[in-house]
Amino acid sequence: MLKAKDIMTSDVITVNPEATIKELARLLTDHRISGVPVVNDRGEIAGIVTENDLIRKNKRLHIPTVIRLFDAYLLVGSKEMEKEIRNIAATTVDEICTKEVVSIDEETTVEEIATIMAEQHIHLLPVLRGRRVVGIVGKADMVRAMADEVSK
Repeated sequence: MLKAKDIMTSDVITVNPEATIKELARLLTDHRISGVPVVNDRGEIAGIVTENDLIRKNKRLHIPTVIRLFDAYLLVGSKEMEKEIRNIAATTVDEICTKEVVSIDEETTVEEIATIMAEQHIHLLPVLRGRRVVGIVGKADMVRAMADEVSK
């Protein structure tokens, strides 16, 4: 049975949390990849950032609705708007990355990886040894593994 260590990309491109949004965009474009793990100076996972995070940064801001109820004014959606404003104003990777990272280890089976990707709608999984990034498994790695199995 194939495991993460058999299909992962070991030469992982990563980004530091202090990198600028512009540097991130250039990194993704230059390497033709959809996302990267965010790692601290010790190589430990600090988050993950994808093209979707960059796209969300540039989305249109929706102004919250104000509702009048019994002579009081309620601001609907204020928590979400605060989050959107922070995201739009972000200048570093740390400000837009996902910090609650779903990850796998080297012994995770391909079936388990497929289940995580399908059920949690995640397309990029860092492979960790402790807190250190040792690989990454993306959709392309999974498709390649399936194609290799079929050709055997």
